[in-house]
Amino acid sequence: MPAKDGNAGATRLVIVESPAKAKTIAGYLGRGYIVESSIGHIRDLPEKADDIPEKYKGEAWARLGVNVDHEFEPLYVVNPDKKSQVSKLKQLLKDADELYLATDEDREGEAIAWHLREVLKPKVPVHRMVFHEITPQAIQEAVASPRDLNLRLVDAQETRRILDRLYGYEVSPVLWKKVKPRLSAGRVQSVATRLVVERERERMAFTAAAYWDLQALFDTGKDEDPRRFGATLASVDGRRVAQGRDFASTGALKSADVLHLDEAAAGALAARLENASFSVTSVERKPYTRKPYAPFRTTTLQQEASRKLGFSAKYTMQIAQRLYENGFITYMRTDSITLSETAVAAARGQAVKLYGSAYVPDKPRVYTSKVKNAQEAHEAIRPSGEEFRTPGETGLSGDLFRLYELIWQRTVASQMKDAVGESVSVKVGGASSAGERVEFGATGRTITFHGFLKAYVEGADDPSTDRDDAEKRLPNLSEGERLTAAELNALAHSTKPPSRYTEASLVKELEDREIGRPSTYASIIGTILDRGYVFKKGTALVPSFLAFAVVNLLEQHFGNLVDYDFTADMEKVLDDIANDRAERLPELRRFYFGGDGDEGLKEMVTDLGEIDAKEISSFPIRGSDIVIRVGRYGPYLDREGARVNVPEDMTPDELTAEKAEELFSRPSGDRELGKDPVTGNVIVARSGRFGPYVTEVLPEEPAPAEGKKRVKKADVPKPRAGSLFKSMSLDTITLEQALMLLTLPRVVGEIEGEEVTAQNGKFGPYIKKGTDSRSLASEEDLLTVTIDQAKELFAQPKARGRGRAAAAPPLRELGEDPNSKKPIVVKEGRFGPYVTDGETNASLRKGDTVEDITTERAAELLAERRERAPAPKRATTTRAKKAPAKKPAAKSTTKS
Repeated sequence: MPAKDGNAGATRLVIVESPAKAKTIAGYLGRGYIVESSIGHIRDLPEKADDIPEKYKGEAWARLGVNVDHEFEPLYVVNPDKKSQVSKLKQLLKDADELYLATDEDREGEAIAWHLREVLKPKVPVHRMVFHEITPQAIQEAVASPRDLNLRLVDAQETRRILDRLYGYEVSPVLWKKVKPRLSAGRVQSVATRLVVERERERMAFTAAAYWDLQALFDTGKDEDPRRFGATLASVDGRRVAQGRDFASTGALKSADVLHLDEAAAGALAARLENASFSVTSVERKPYTRKPYAPFRTTTLQQEASRKLGFSAKYTMQIAQRLYENGFITYMRTDSITLSETAVAAARGQAVKLYGSAYVPDKPRVYTSKVKNAQEAHEAIRPSGEEFRTPGETGLSGDLFRLYELIWQRTVASQMKDAVGESVSVKVGGASSAGERVEFGATGRTITFHGFLKAYVEGADDPSTDRDDAEKRLPNLSEGERLTAAELNALAHSTKPPSRYTEASLVKELEDREIGRPSTYASIIGTILDRGYVFKKGTALVPSFLAFAVVNLLEQHFGNLVDYDFTADMEKVLDDIANDRAERLPELRRFYFGGDGDEGLKEMVTDLGEIDAKEISSFPIRGSDIVIRVGRYGPYLDREGARVNVPEDMTPDELTAEKAEELFSRPSGDRELGKDPVTGNVIVARSGRFGPYVTEVLPEEPAPAEGKKRVKKADVPKPRAGSLFKSMSLDTITLEQALMLLTLPRVVGEIEGEEVTAQNGKFGPYIKKGTDSRSLASEEDLLTVTIDQAKELFAQPKARGRGRAAAAPPLRELGEDPNSKKPIVVKEGRFGPYVTDGETNASLRKGDTVEDITTERAAELLAERRERAPAPKRATTTRAKKAPAKKPAAKSTTKS
């Protein structure tokens, strides 16, 4: 049993994962507790060869960090950057009478606690201290009621770690050899990448279909509001008019039973209905009920923060972690949507206080999770404590405030009454001058009692979708009522390809398919973005051509490893291990060595000879003889040996046969401008990886005579080259301009015996004298600046930083940043366009353009940039002080 606070002289060491968590908990514990952080994981499988202990370096399995021939025994090493912290923990443990392992309550937290026990080797009693919120009461209860380590949870987490290591370390080298060096594969990241690629394939194969319908504006003629309403043509002579859902992705109708109107047919029908009489043929009224949304779990919080706040999944979890560690919300990695009785009472009480008792049901609402493989029985994500603090009472600001407010609103709303109202469906009939019977349809909705919608309305991935609180009122209509058509128009429509995934919709897709764990989704999406497999265009996730090559290889040669069902089944296996329904060794053997007719990972990676690297990275463009190829330096188009680079910001679905022909028709990398009159070398303009440039074509070196050594590469003369100015283009540059560019850097003259040169740099054009330099106003000045002008510039004081030139006006003005409350603008910088709110700057990423970037996307970039800012210096050991009876003590930090 743990020692009581009254035990004089007893010292308890409490270890948590983060310094912030340590500081908060220290304020809630009494005298005799030392709270210290492990700063995350203290040991793991070796990341590189240098981390492998000397005695294991000769073992064949050492590169994996897992002894696959001896019961998959992992080789754990203390992380190099954690050795000093481990030493510190050992020193603190020497003076402790008890050890409390207070890491997070999930599988990863359980594994961290186990690693701490294994490394520290305590000789004093060890207690596992668990809690799902950091409040004085929760911490005191956790100390009073510890438990033992749950080794089944540890087993499940360690099995996951070994599976991921074997997958990554065996499959990634295949990508290095057959696609591109330094790529990575992952058990879940590769499947997530495949989802994004498959969606893009659907878009590329999609053929748009055009269809028309009629939109009418009917007038009741009554003195009421509203007296007019819009309706859409539904049928002609009993035959339903085709809408977008009636077309396949090929552009063809799914059924011949529907009427497909084209422009001519729709226009003619509208003309025949010009003087028609219309009347209401049916009115159907139904009660409308909308129940509250369940409290947040990890995935729904990530989705809603993406929709409403513009946060990435990774950033959402970073902010939620800070809220949790500082005692504002409960644990944020959870599959649960249940609330404790205390939380239910708090939510109901706050709803009554804010909205009145009429908005709260007689009985508390109980929510049951629909996630089949829900993990530990945590609570939903909610405000912490027995009484919830309103957002205004927290003292929070910026993104911390916004995310807390979202969680608070959702939690309170979950215990409020349903929204109720009425939905109405109306049919309007008429006859054309040709005797055709037409029917128009309209729907409406009114909300008579908003219920929980007073507190919270969920966002939607599709911006065209109506919000749950949206109302559309129709006039009070009855069957047989006569109407007139105030307007009747033929409107064109076109089917749209399936929408790309956003972070929110990809999280939902992964969860729906039961792939991976919700707690890992943020890092998975972050990884595929960081690796260059996916980039963002607005909020949409777009796969790179590199991702196509990687997925192509994995599908063709490692199909089982990127199969959605296989990956989901692996999660069920891990759950079975955690719940004592399966053992880790049989599952690891089956995965790596195979069994029951299934091929194992080891066999899959053994014979790679049949993989054609060129074929894997080649994608024919439909309706063309042009092939997209993924090379070492990026994607390019190939037609019988002729090549042209693919623009970096071009999305795969944009690269049609027509676009490919356009790229080939542009000035290519071999536009000959003429000969240099001095050297006789041919001067050409080319498009390169870093933009357009000009260069000279040197004559080929003669082959060395037999028996003579080949000239070293370093001794071969290099051709002169020069980048085009921003004002120049490949299709208009002249030989004269090219020759001028090849003179750069240009010697301007001498000042006091020192040479002055004009040259272009990454910060723009400038002149240089020794170690001194001055900026030039434009690139053109590089060719014209004289020595007298240079003397004038050097005579002036050197401008520093942003004061070098007058501030250029912004390229675009966006909306207000929700964090800083300051206007966001887009500016041109030294390294390209960036967004700023005057305090934080963030460069535009691949897929972002000055013309298309939205306020939400700009706010997301700024939020991510703030999160990457240097962290404040970490505090050291935190000792708890004696807490007063009612209020937590002020937290103190003691330096060791």
